[in-house]
This record gives sequence, structure tokens and C-alpha cells, in this order.
Amino acid sequence: MYDPKSKKAEEFISHEEVLKTLEYAEKNKNNAHLVSEILGKAKLRKGLSHREASVLLACDIPEKNEEIFELARQIKNDFYGRRVVLFAPLYLSNYCVNGCVYCPYHMKNRHITRKKMTQEEIRREVIALQDMGHKRIAIESGEDPVNNPIEYILESIDTIYSVKHKNGSIRRVNVNIAATTVENYKKLKEAGIGTYILFQETYNKESYEKLHPSGPKHDYAYHTEAMDRAMLGGIDDVGLGVLFGLENYRYEFAALLMHAEHLEAVFGVGPHTISVPRVRPADDIDPSMFGNAISDDIFAKIVACIRIAVPYTGIIVSTRESKATRERVLSLGVSQISGGSKTSVGGYAEPDPEDENSAQFEVNDRRTLDEVVRWLMELGYIPSFCTACYRSGRTGDRFMSLCKSGQIQNLCDPNALMTLKEYLEDYAKPETKAVGEALIRKETAKIPNEKIRKLVEENLVKISAGSRDFRL
Repeated sequence: MYDPKSKKAEEFISHEEVLKTLEYAEKNKNNAHLVSEILGKAKLRKGLSHREASVLLACDIPEKNEEIFELARQIKNDFYGRRVVLFAPLYLSNYCVNGCVYCPYHMKNRHITRKKMTQEEIRREVIALQDMGHKRIAIESGEDPVNNPIEYILESIDTIYSVKHKNGSIRRVNVNIAATTVENYKKLKEAGIGTYILFQETYNKESYEKLHPSGPKHDYAYHTEAMDRAMLGGIDDVGLGVLFGLENYRYEFAALLMHAEHLEAVFGVGPHTISVPRVRPADDIDPSMFGNAISDDIFAKIVACIRIAVPYTGIIVSTRESKATRERVLSLGVSQISGGSKTSVGGYAEPDPEDENSAQFEVNDRRTLDEVVRWLMELGYIPSFCTACYRSGRTGDRFMSLCKSGQIQNLCDPNALMTLKEYLEDYAKPETKAVGEALIRKETAKIPNEKIRKLVEENLVKISAGSRDFRL
């Protein structure tokens, strides 16, 4: 029985409801009148149900698809403007006791080099990340209660926040680790994490259990209900995601939105972010093993439909995707991207030796952070290193109320410009700095509130003189 308010995974992600949704969407994929009605509702910027959004995803009418893409662009601009938040992953350990068949960390893989960083190694990695210009990172780790207990994760977070190198500091640590207990989520909250991120991989229970044949992650319900426990533990910014390519993409899309609806129904706040990774090659992993790969066109439409259905949530695309693909989906809804990423354990201070591959997947976009920053600016985006909302307590329902009302732009644009100025002063190459300074002058002049504009102008001068860390 489908019940978005249920605490049971198989009820708030009902297999029967997903199948009925797919049947409804397929039946109406050429129903121009219904598609127009749904787009009319979407234009109110209040979101769509999983059934309504699934009709848009299935829509087979070319001119209506163009309307879908155009509306996604408008909604992205309304809620997030031209800002693009930048971050980097930091892999702490690839020891893992699970048997996930799509991940090279699976316990039976004897090819991959197993690594776990010491706190001193983490410190060196953080310095390397700071020297690139990063202020926000997402830590990643395999699931292993012996090698990677919660105490190790907590100590690592403390180490990361403690490192202050030159003008650098990591101001927000997001955490992507295995499903855990309410008590452990409380500990993560107390450690000062930003967003807790956990990819569902697939919402199809039968497929899920086959793809996770062994280890704690085999438990579908425990994994799927993790965000509820995180919320109960006080973490009010959570990030959802599926690994597209493992199961039918329309199934995953509908179920992902059902998960967002569940969080909204039970906790009054939906996901802070939604990630849309696709299966990538890795040690012992060939994506062709999985028969549900999606094309770039379908990928773009998924991003557009998520943006329309859940207009307030941040959408994340990593360096799994190419420069061309990332450029395409930025306008359709993506608001956060990684840059200069390494997916090996460590890898920033010193690259993996050729005979020691510890990476979780092959990076597609291999550009440096500075190259990514300049590329974004040349496309007219504002690269943002802002962490102000998290550090000012604007999280969970407080952030969402500002975002849904559109008021968040009054804070985010100025904060983005000030953090970009920091980057340009401390880390940018001369040609990047020249592009950035011109962009900052142009965008600062657009700030509508005169009081805020003058404050930003004053702070930009102070940043040039050596001061740091201004925020609204």
C-alpha cells in the first residue's frame, strides 16, 4: 500500500505505485492537453507530483519537450540565478565489507589497492584542496566497521575543519557514508557536518538485492529509511540520488520523487540536494554489464524534469560527466558541480602511482579547478564557494522557506560574489582573475538592494586588502 507518510520503505516507495505511475505516463505520453495542464501547474513554481513529472519525462511530443526544457531553464534561473556552487570529493578509505556489483570497492575485488588515510595524510590532502581554492568538500568512505568506524569519520571531520593554511579553510564538510543509526547521525550533526548524502543506487527492491548480494547494504529497508534516521538525528539537510544505469530510468525517476515527497510529508522539508550520477568504468567494473544505460538526451531530460518537479532542491552533477554534458545540464537545472576532483583515496597531495589504482570511478572531466572556474564565468555563471547558509543556521526548513519564496537570491548572489573575489585574490591564474574581476563588477551593479550592494562593494575592497570570510 502506498503511503508517503509511512515510515516503512516499501510503503513510501511502493513498487505497485511506481508501476502504476509508469503505466499512466506511458498512456499519456502523447496527450498534449494533459501535458499542457501539467506544465501550467509547473509554472506556479510549486513543484509537481511524481505522476505528473513522470508524464513530462515520458512526453513524446517534440514541441512540448521544448516547453519542458524552456520551463526548466526559467525555474533554474528563478531559484538559483546564475550561481554554480563548487566542491570536491575527498575519499578517506576504500575498505568495504559490501558486495555491490557496480562498485570497485566491493570486498571480493582483489585488484584494487586498499587504502585508508591517516589523520596526517588527511591534513596534507586538505592543504592541497585549500591550495586549489576549495572551501566545501564531500567526504566519502567505504563501509567497514573495523577500518572505517564512525569514530574515524568523526576524527577526520575534526581534522579537516582544523586545518587553516594561508588564507585557506574548509568551511563545509558534507558527508557521504553508509546508512547508520540515529545515534551516529546525532554524532555527525554534533561534528558540524553540512549535508548528509546517501545514494539509493536503485529503488527497485528486487534489483537492489541482486546488486547488493552481501554485506550490510543488502538490507533494502535499512538503506532506504536512512534519511528518516538522519532527520531524527538532527540532520535537516539531506541529499538523495540514484545511480542511473542500474535500473529502468523512469522507474528510478518516479521513485526518487516519491522519496522527496515522503521527506516533505513526514518532516516538512524535502531533500537539500539530488544527485544524478551515471555508471562509469572503474577497476573491475564495466558499465556494459548493466543494460539500462541512458543517453545524453535522456540524461538532460531527467535533469530538466527534476528541476521542474522539485524546484527548490540543488541538483548535483560530478566529474563523472564530460565538459559538454555538464555545460548542457547547467542551464537545465544543475546548481552544484565538482571541480578538479580525484576519486582515489587521497590523490590531491600526491597522485596514485600507476600500479596503485584506488579510484572509485574514472573521472570524465579532468580539468583543474581554475579551468572550471574560468569556463563557468565565460559561460556567464557565477562560481560560488559560499557556505554562509550552513554557517548561519539557514538549513532545513529555514533554508527551504527562503528558497521557495525566492528570497534566497538576496543573500546568495552577494555571498557568491564575495567568495569568488576571495578565490580570485588567492588562487586564480592572471587570465582567470581578469575574467572574474569583470564579472564581479557587472554582477555587483545588478544587486537590487542599495544597502546590500554598498556593503558588498565595501567588502570587496576589504578582500582586496587582505581580509577574508565575509557573508550575509
